[in-house]
Amino acid sequence: MDVLKIIFDSIDELNLDLEESEKISKTEETQIFGTGDSLDSLQLVNLITIIEQKLEEEKGQFISLADERAMSMEQSPFKTVGSLKYYIETLINERKN
Repeated sequence: MDVLKIIFDSIDELNLDLEESEKISKTEETQIFGTGDSLDSLQLVNLITIIEQKLEEEKGQFISLADERAMSMEQSPFKTVGSLKYYIETLINERKN
């Protein structure tokens, strides 16, 4: 499964609803949340929901991204596209074991 492609497809879908100045770019370094140029909390929730739906379509099972574990991590998995990719891959690998 190409997690980065799922995230990028989700960003495309989210960007459809954003003003031109709010659109986020598709790089692993892109800041998603926690900085001035990132998404607001509602936009972040929308992005997470889109990603969860796409993961469920791909995997056939629901994977919750915004759980207690994610919220209690010292470094937020929602900070950048790259950190989110790593977090999703970790969750998927844990389910395989």
